[in-house]
Amino acid sequence: MKARYGWSDKSFTSLLEVVHNLLPEDNMLPKNYYKAKKILCLMGMKYQKIHVCPNDCILYRHEFQEMSKCPIYGTSRYKVKDEEESSSDENSNKGPTAKVLWYLPIISRFKCLFANEDDAKDLTWHANGRISDGMVCHPAD
Repeated sequence: MKARYGWSDKSFTSLLEVVHNLLPEDNMLPKNYYKAKKILCLMGMKYQKIHVCPNDCILYRHEFQEMSKCPIYGTSRYKVKDEEESSSDENSNKGPTAKVLWYLPIISRFKCLFANEDDAKDLTWHANGRISDGMVCHPAD
């Protein structure tokens, strides 16, 4: 929800504080965004930040990794201030990236999902436990 609705770290921390205070005193819900992020990383829920062209035409990885301008549109990889646009040093690698893709590797998520035997049974129900009688009773049918 944080990523989907564009919540700031401060707003997410505020939400965690409110929910933490609603739960019983001995709950283990993290009180701020930083602690929640640390827990996810320990569980193997890591992410990769990949720089992206502001026009969404390329990812700055592999053969484009060292480029500072888009080879298709010529836009800067980094945020450009108005007074810098007319500057002669257009290949500057200074400042924050204009656009970033957060890649969440799926394999680590599957490992976490299937680590618990009961959860694994629920996750494979559509293939193993469903009754195939020719009737459409579930979206998996």
